[in-house]
Amino acid sequence: MHFDAAKVNASFEKGSPLFPGTEDGHYQILTARREKAGQSEVHAKFTDVIYVVEGTATFVTGGEVVDGKTTAPDEIRGEGIKGGTSRKLAKGDVIVVPNNMPHQFTEVNAPFLYLVVKVK
Repeated sequence: MHFDAAKVNASFEKGSPLFPGTEDGHYQILTARREKAGQSEVHAKFTDVIYVVEGTATFVTGGEVVDGKTTAPDEIRGEGIKGGTSRKLAKGDVIVVPNNMPHQFTEVNAPFLYLVVKVK
């Protein structure tokens, strides 16, 4: 598989799946664009490998999801995280979020662009 720079850059304009997944569902590749903070998340089956392409953000991992609700099979979203560890992320940083670990972008200096490889 090859994704040329034009396709990758176009994908970052909206933030979208670059590669929606293998037939066996073992991994996906997403381009993500954030303009503001997001909900807390927990993925039961996927580990997220995140590479920051542009911008800065505060990212919280661990702790407990506040008001979590199942939004799709094996996916929980919530209003925030109680506890957890905050980190400032910037261009070039990589962070690995294991499956079942709550995580959330709480502060975003837009545009914040990052590539996510989701691995089962």
